Amino acid sequence: MASRRVSPVELRDKCSAGKCWVLLGNKVYDVSAFVNLHPGGERLLQDRAGKDIQADLNGPSHRHSENARRWLEQYYVGDLEPEPQELKPQNLKEKPQQYSSATDHKDVSTGIQFKTFSPETDLVDWEKPLLWQVGHLQEKYDEWVHQPVNRPIRLFHSDFVESCSKTAWYIVLSVWVPVVLYLSWYCLTELSQGNTRLFSSFTKDYSVPVPVFFFFPLFLIGVLIWTLMEYGIHRFVFHMNPPASNYYLITLHFMLHGQHHKAPFDSSRLVFPPVPASIVIIPLYILVQLLFPVPVGLSIFVGGLFGYVAYDMTHYYLHYGSPSKGSYLAWLKSYHVRHHFEHQKSGFGITSTLWDGPFNTLIPEDKDKDS
Repeated sequence: MASRRVSPVELRDKCSAGKCWVLLGNKVYDVSAFVNLHPGGERLLQDRAGKDIQADLNGPSHRHSENARRWLEQYYVGDLEPEPQELKPQNLKEKPQQYSSATDHKDVSTGIQFKTFSPETDLVDWEKPLLWQVGHLQEKYDEWVHQPVNRPIRLFHSDFVESCSKTAWYIVLSVWVPVVLYLSWYCLTELSQGNTRLFSSFTKDYSVPVPVFFFFPLFLIGVLIWTLMEYGIHRFVFHMNPPASNYYLITLHFMLHGQHHKAPFDSSRLVFPPVPASIVIIPLYILVQLLFPVPVGLSIFVGGLFGYVAYDMTHYYLHYGSPSKGSYLAWLKSYHVRHHFEHQKSGFGITSTLWDGPFNTLIPEDKDKDS
């Protein structure tokens, strides 16, 4: 099928109307839907509306990954028609904003053959639930799942089960924040009575009293434990490498985390639904009360639960937030997006890189390359 032709007049009109159409040589892309998701911030793309972005993709200082270039292909509109020199305007919008047409550029081929996403020719049938299909991909699964697309995913046939697998970010807050507040109040109340002692089950002579202010260091210990759990779960469970011959492990991997890497901007799948989260949270709630005096164990537990809520909210923000340029969150957003698009085998910290350093999984500093 012949490529659609885009006239310079249409390009100018779209940009003047607020759309973000960009050029890559003579190829035209409508990235309007990606503006607020771009890790570099909205302004970076908006300032390039109507311009050729070849230099920005190649760097320096940020050379984009192959997955980032493949991602761009999803927004392909058509090829730009050359404009007669005598009709070429000086600017694209009423505001002075220069753009370059295809005639201004040399060959921009990078030698990379990008696989433009097409639901009709993909390895799976996007009209059907994906969960039961991915296991059949076998050795093709790992490459397929790490080629992200910008579209929602359906996992299950049942509408009810499917709805349980999706969650809006505010549901996490509405379910778990009241639990954090109640348990914090309970622990402070119990500890303030002065009856809680460590090691009292072993000896009464050498048991250690736990004053009420110990709640705060115990809470922080719980937060620290969660950061290690966050790292370990992300690295060893979510990024396990299922054997190509094992249909069930591939299916499990896709359900737990693979679907997020395939569709990283599916807003309904960026935080954990309360029901499956409870499968992990409730046993931990019971365990800490068996290992420690109840107020002590719950003080640690509530710190961990707070850490989990902070993790989920941070993760959502790193995908959909627009942090200020130069801020820690802006750096963390870029770090996490590079994990998705280029460094899937490293960068497992979400709320911080605290454990990436000691376990040697830090994403290298990006001097001339970025996702």
